[in-house]
Amino acid sequence: MSLRIQRSAATIGRRCYASSSSLDAYSKLNTRQWKGTSVDGTPVKNFIGGKFVPSKATKHYDVHNPATQEVVTRTPQTTPEELRETFAAAQDAFKTWKETSLFSRQNILFKYQALIRQYQSEIAACITLEQGKTHADAMGDVFRGLQVVDTATAIPTLLKGESVEVAKDMDTTSIRTPLGVTAAICPFNFPAMIPLWSIPTALATGNTLVLKPSERTPGASMILAELAQEAGVPDGVLSVVHGAHDTVNGILDAPEVKAISFVGGDNAGKYIHGRGTAQGKRVQSNMAAKNHCVLMPDANQNDALNGIVGAFAGAAGQRCMALSVLITVGKAKDWVPELVKRAGELHVGSGFDKSTDVGPVISPVARDRIKGLITQSVEEGAELLLDGRNASVASLPDGNWVGPTVLKGKRENVGYKTEIFGPALYILEVETLDDAIKLINESPYGNGASIYTSSGAAARYFTHNVEPGQIGVNVPIPVPVPTFSWSGNKGSFRGDVPFYGPQGLFFYLQNKTVTSHWRVQDVDSTRGTVSMPVHQ
Repeated sequence: MSLRIQRSAATIGRRCYASSSSLDAYSKLNTRQWKGTSVDGTPVKNFIGGKFVPSKATKHYDVHNPATQEVVTRTPQTTPEELRETFAAAQDAFKTWKETSLFSRQNILFKYQALIRQYQSEIAACITLEQGKTHADAMGDVFRGLQVVDTATAIPTLLKGESVEVAKDMDTTSIRTPLGVTAAICPFNFPAMIPLWSIPTALATGNTLVLKPSERTPGASMILAELAQEAGVPDGVLSVVHGAHDTVNGILDAPEVKAISFVGGDNAGKYIHGRGTAQGKRVQSNMAAKNHCVLMPDANQNDALNGIVGAFAGAAGQRCMALSVLITVGKAKDWVPELVKRAGELHVGSGFDKSTDVGPVISPVARDRIKGLITQSVEEGAELLLDGRNASVASLPDGNWVGPTVLKGKRENVGYKTEIFGPALYILEVETLDDAIKLINESPYGNGASIYTSSGAAARYFTHNVEPGQIGVNVPIPVPVPTFSWSGNKGSFRGDVPFYGPQGLFFYLQNKTVTSHWRVQDVDSTRGTVSMPVHQ
């Protein structure tokens, strides 16, 4: 480790800002200085009760630029006292926020929508700096989250209840009411999209939200919080607190928190779901995955190979919907050399370099884990068709580089059974579509599966017989837009209500039915009302 890296975080940050090309690129992409986060090595702030406040934490986590290892900011381990203050502020804000009209909330969401769109590039630059993905991919990260905001702006229509006359002069009406204080625990790999799965929906439905971003990528959440405040979100309605396990446990154990949304790893997801539900909280937990793609010999070869390469290597494979398994059916295996060629031509480098296709993975630990699983796969008999373990970038020798990797082998291999969470594709060969469907259905995971084919009959047979919840036909990453709900299943999801969309809305609501009986009688009226009613 260099002397510069050994210096204090603040000193490192200032030196980086003056010398690092990635920080220069970040600076050029920003038009304002943000209140809650910085790139000078100083800690990010908590956002509590409408104020950006430095934490009194005694423990901090360094946030490294994955392409350089330089410390760009630090994340505090929020103290128990600060967490209690946060929950109290959120609960107090709920009393008035739940009474705010739908149209007032909608107006705030319209402003929030416009602000996110205005600062989309700046949010993306922060993601590239802290997480490593290319700026173009980070723009997509923000855009897919923004789509949830777009959908949530229709909240007056989405929250319409039902009413029916059940007897003479008697009506029953259903009312959807907010839960109270809710929470979201977010991963490092989508620093904007995943927070935006919760922020607009929780707030539109009248709840307050406590957000905990990953301690490795806090900046985007702080920008989103500042824009929410600028849009008119009242103090305490949205809070952001930082930290790792202790903060998660604080959220899980807080009596004020009624519902928790989580996206992340398998062990954490099972723990959060178990501990949260044991205390009577609603929990939705999206966890590990092993997504398959079936390549039929009648597919459009060029479209299929380009889609498959992008789906396994994009975002350096660090997404729960990444394509990690390719199943070739029959003669489709003859296309594998061309697939390997195209994957090998992808450029590894800094996310700020416009020529980069594959950025760094999040940390040296992640890099070494990915390389270790590739090595273990080979040791267990997998054929290494493309080796990305020795990827390097001459101008950035300290980056967490792993190049696109392609393995071929048997289903018993660790490369097939384990979520590698890196730019690695594992290939299996089968003779029939039924063989491919059987393989997919025997997997314990159920996030997504896709097929490349020119046959409508094959596509229909596939979509009706595979078990994963998100299916793509000539689409390698079949994540639904927010007008539909997330539909991962099996071992990839725990909970009763999925994320976003029509079903995800109900995660933040409880139903109330009102049965009323009013006997018909004459109503005397002596004066008419001529003004149009106004919703306040």
